[in-house]
This record gives sequence, structure tokens and C-alpha cells, in this order.
Amino acid sequence: MGLGRFAYTPILPLMHAQAGLGPRLGATLATANYAGYLAGAVAAIVAPRLIHSRWTLRVSLLILCATLAAMPLSRSGFLWLSLRLIAGIASALVFVIAVSAVLPRLHSHHVGWTFGGIGAGIALSGAVLAGGNWRTAWWLIALLTVACTIPAWNLTATPVQRSARHGTGSRHFNALLASYTLEGVGYIIAGTFLVAAINETASGAVGNGAWIVVGLAALPSTALWASLSRSWSRSTLLPAALVLQAIGVALPAVIHGVAAALVSAALFGATFLGVANLAIALGAELQVPHAIAILTTGYSLGQIIGPLAVGPLLHHGYHQALLVSAGVVALAATAATLVRHQPKELT
Repeated sequence: MGLGRFAYTPILPLMHAQAGLGPRLGATLATANYAGYLAGAVAAIVAPRLIHSRWTLRVSLLILCATLAAMPLSRSGFLWLSLRLIAGIASALVFVIAVSAVLPRLHSHHVGWTFGGIGAGIALSGAVLAGGNWRTAWWLIALLTVACTIPAWNLTATPVQRSARHGTGSRHFNALLASYTLEGVGYIIAGTFLVAAINETASGAVGNGAWIVVGLAALPSTALWASLSRSWSRSTLLPAALVLQAIGVALPAVIHGVAAALVSAALFGATFLGVANLAIALGAELQVPHAIAILTTGYSLGQIIGPLAVGPLLHHGYHQALLVSAGVVALAATAATLVRHQPKELT
């Protein structure tokens, strides 16, 4: 999923330079992928049997591989939009199935390492895309995704049945949903345009290197946040992680240079998957039916809004977009402070 969802970020500058991709179409391609992600998350709510089917996962993985491999076959904006839309649907189903499979079975730190697989995909995408040709980049990502599909082939979601909670639990869940939706808006702006923003004031090598740092920081981050949850409640850690993320996202917009770029990448990578892990775990604790799919839907809706909201700013560069991103993530942190008195921590 890290490859299928996030490889577009380091490929984006290559497509700008080599494939004639303009800023507005670039943002629209990102939005198409997130719209697909929303559709996949909604499908998991409307038809929950989908996430219990091993074949849903298998077909989604194959579709993800195929859409990545097909991206270089044309320069048609319509084809690119269609492929990224379909890839988004497949990615959402893969995510919901994977989380539903591991969350009831594993201790919290093991779940953290599972989320860290997304970080590994991000780091791999940055490592293999240093320079090169945009077509070759997509094909390399497709091959890596095929390789990752093999060990995931037999994964099956077997979520634990939970009773519905009302009253206080529902109110806290609403605050969590608002926070996670805002995080979807804010994080995806940085997740899509961070490399391009860094490249505005530094060489392409710095931007690509920063993306590798994002992945390397993300890889152990979820296990680290899960470990911290043994000493502090997740409702305390979630706003803290969001504040750190807001600082990291804003850095390249206000301080130029290699050091700021790398610190920004490290803070962003160390928090965005941790936030997802903490929010999903909190949702499970609050025992709201279909909590994972509902939170993923809110997150997906935020991801659609994000690129559209900053689209008019991109003609002036990417730094203003990062400032908007940081502001929205700060709002998410504020909403997260309302999530209190959750049930007993998951172990």
C-alpha cells in the first residue's frame, strides 16, 4: 500500500519535467486517487462482507499492480485519472482488510510494525526513483508491488465482534472522527507536494532524499507510538503527534535549506502513520460499529478536500500549500484533545 499510494509523490516532479504534467492536473490526479480511496472505504461500510473475503484482497492487490504498470503506457490525462481512481479503491480495501486482520490478533507493538510496512514502501519508492525516467519509475514501482503481493496473498480479515457503545463513547468517537478527517486534509497536502516544495529551493536530490527519510522515519514510528501508549494514553499521544506533524510540515515553507528539509521529512514520517495507528486503535477501543471503515472514510474525504483546497495556490509554488497543511493539522490536534476517558487500552 505504501508503494501504491505514495510512489506518486516522488514521481510527480519527474512527470512535471518529462511528461508535460501541469500543477493543476497533478493535483487532480492526487484527488482522483483519494476519491477512489473514499469509494473503497465506503464500500467496506456498505458491504462489510467484502472485507471478510480473501478474494477481495487478492483482486485488489492485482488491480493495484496493474494500474501502476499501466501509468506509463500513455500521456492521456483521462487515462491517468482513471488509473489513479481505480488504484485508490484497491488501496482502501487492502488497508481495511489488513487492519481488520491484524488488529484483533496482535499485541499493539506488533500492529505498529504492520503499519510500518507503509513506511517501508515509501522508503523503497524514494530509493528506486532517484533521478531516472518517469516511465521506468512507474514500472519499477509496479514490480515492487508484485513482490509485496506474494506474502500478502493469503491474508484474511477476521475482526472481533464488538458491542455498540453509546453516550460518552459516541461523543468521543465524533471528536476522533473530526480530528482524523482534518488530519486527512492536512497530511495529504504534505504527502503529495512535500518533495515538489523542497525542490523549489533545493536540488532534486534533496527532495528525493527527504522522501526516503520520510519512509525510514515512518517504518519504526508506529511501533514507537504503540510502545509509548504503554505509559501514556492514546488520547494524550494523538494530539502530541499532530502538533509535531504540524511543525514538521511548516518547516520547509519558513526555513529553506537541506537541514530544514530533512528535519521536516523526519517529523512528518515519524508522525503521519503514528497518527493513523493511534486513531484506529482509539476507534476500536470506543467500540463503535464499523469504526475502522468509518474513520477511513472520514480520512479519505479529507484527502479529497486537501489537494482541491490548495489547487489555486499551486501556481505560486508549493510553500503556501504546506502552510495551509500545517494549519489544518493544528486544527486536528485541537479536535483530538476532546477525545478523553476512553475504555481500557488495547494490548
